[in-house]
Amino acid sequence: MLTKMIETLKKNPRTIVYTEGTDNRILDAASKLTKEGILGVILLGNPEEVKAAAKAGNYDIEGCCIIDPVGYPEMDAMVAEMVKLRKGKMTDEQVRKALSKSNYFGTMLVKMGKADCLLGGATYSTADTVRPALQLIKTKPGNKIVSSCFILVRGDEKIAMGDCAINIDPTEDDLVEIAVESANTAKIFGMDPKVAMLSYSTLGSGKGPSVTKVANATKKIKEVAPNLAVEGEIQFDASVSPDVASIKCPGSPVAGQANTFIFPDINAGNIGYKIASRLGGYTAVGPVLQGLNAPINDLSRGCTAEEVYSMSIVTAALSIPQDDAPAKEAEPAPAPVEKAPEEVDTTELELLVRIVVETLKAAKKFKK
Repeated sequence: MLTKMIETLKKNPRTIVYTEGTDNRILDAASKLTKEGILGVILLGNPEEVKAAAKAGNYDIEGCCIIDPVGYPEMDAMVAEMVKLRKGKMTDEQVRKALSKSNYFGTMLVKMGKADCLLGGATYSTADTVRPALQLIKTKPGNKIVSSCFILVRGDEKIAMGDCAINIDPTEDDLVEIAVESANTAKIFGMDPKVAMLSYSTLGSGKGPSVTKVANATKKIKEVAPNLAVEGEIQFDASVSPDVASIKCPGSPVAGQANTFIFPDINAGNIGYKIASRLGGYTAVGPVLQGLNAPINDLSRGCTAEEVYSMSIVTAALSIPQDDAPAKEAEPAPAPVEKAPEEVDTTELELLVRIVVETLKAAKKFKK
């Protein structure tokens, strides 16, 4: 799964910052990533403590950059930038105190272009990783929320599931963002996303507020992302079984072959991905945080060094424009995007008018 990502990263160098530079799992992954020439690595922490931890664990971190927030030479510039970003919500003194913590400091390194992405959470909570990202990196234009997606792998098979970790009870509009972002994440992992908006109902077979929410969200997705293959509301069996799909959802381009599953709430999502992982034999990669202006990802505090290594590659790959991502290399040239009837390309229209005017002027001069 990671092979194409690694190849792409070697062609498009990226630097990742780790908030917990003395953690053995981080040091193990950092050592491998730099030795293999996959990523540039920044380890945060006291240099003497980081080096001592590496020596004790026999990790080679010669290729890594170690930065200590204490005594950082560009701290004044970082403080000034963060004060602007917080827009009066934090004083200079409060900002300096926050930046003494590696989660805020590391996030600002990404914001200021010193690193391309961040991976934290080996000892921090998810909230401590996500909060600085929301305050400083912020959501992408057009996005209002941060969501999550798990990629589940079993042999050559891959499926995506969202949102299983962040949004407790997403609204219709939240589900739209979650579905579109999860489809984009699936593409980065080399998948051709076919999105199932899951429910206990299939196309009106059941009733209830949750059914209405998912059905309405599906309609909105088809409006904002007309080229995305999506079906909903749909039951899980109809989304994966061709036989069931032929009965419950005949003629659907998604039913019976879905690979990207969007749950109506976090209860269903969290339970669903863990059932797939524990009983279905899938390995879960994630959660991959979605919707931010730069990749910031969270580790489980019970993660292994191998999981840190894998999530580092995934996080860095997310920082590469999708035109260069592995999924795009295998796809044919995209068809021209059809604009909605009410949308007008004003730039193209202006150019066309200018050409007509100049042509008329030239014709008038020629007649004279």
